[in-house]
Amino acid sequence: MTNDHESPRMPTDGRLLGNLSVLVSVVETGNFARAADALGLSPSGVSRAIGRLETRLGVRLLQRTTRSVHLTDEGERLVAQVGPLLSGIEDAALSASGDAQAVRGRMRVSLDPMFSRLVVAPKLAGFLAAHPQLEIEIVTRDELGDLITEGIDVAVRFGVPESSSLVARKLLDTRVLTVAAPSYLAAHGAPRTPKDLAGHACIQFRDPVTRRPFEWEFHRRGKITTIDTTGPILVTDSATMYGLCVAGAGVAQVLEVSVRDALEDGRLVELFPDYAEEMFPLYAFYPTRRHAPPKVRAFVDFCVALARKA
Repeated sequence: MTNDHESPRMPTDGRLLGNLSVLVSVVETGNFARAADALGLSPSGVSRAIGRLETRLGVRLLQRTTRSVHLTDEGERLVAQVGPLLSGIEDAALSASGDAQAVRGRMRVSLDPMFSRLVVAPKLAGFLAAHPQLEIEIVTRDELGDLITEGIDVAVRFGVPESSSLVARKLLDTRVLTVAAPSYLAAHGAPRTPKDLAGHACIQFRDPVTRRPFEWEFHRRGKITTIDTTGPILVTDSATMYGLCVAGAGVAQVLEVSVRDALEDGRLVELFPDYAEEMFPLYAFYPTRRHAPPKVRAFVDFCVALARKA
């Protein structure tokens, strides 16, 4: 017997689950055409499925334009709730078929630009060769963004994570180094101590959170010294900063995991090795769910292995 004070429950059937899957696919792929291709449907079939779902729920889930689709507030809440559940259903089905550990399907990853270019890109072909049923789309940027609305399966970023509903897994810590190219040092001389940077062109990097240039810190024997630095160049992505530094445009503070090859082959020279005790973490982020899919776990393990070898 149903309690008169309880809210009526919406019956769950195959069509409802199917329409929810279509919605999640639209969010993951970014538009109706790509969702249709991924699901083996026509774009009009995808549109009808979304329309049926909106009619059944009595709310608009997507804002449509000629070029893109965006979730409404109601749509964001729905996807945040059902996305992990649908993933769990998929994992359960794979487990029942004895294929729970299969690394396959399409995965969208968001990476720090320099980590992507210098650490991941040189080894990605080997990772895909080991997992021939996997397809990867890489988005590079410094900001984490909204993984759910953008359909990101996993993101890898440097820095301490802010509080959020995302799962954050710390992968490792890497040192912060001060470096310059031999050509820059030949033209301007090598600073002997951090205080000598006052007379050098220091490439400034804008903090994506505060929107201000990062302060330059130097850690030695537990003591932190902050140095005011200046320079004619301010950048917003780490890959550009790296390119400028290698080209001799100035001194930069970088993460060791991303520049080890450049240090080994002489493209960059480490300055002040006695002041390089500052550590910076590398994290993997993915939407909250009980178990990350095998493709996500495999990619995160791949990033950890690369970073430790770099």
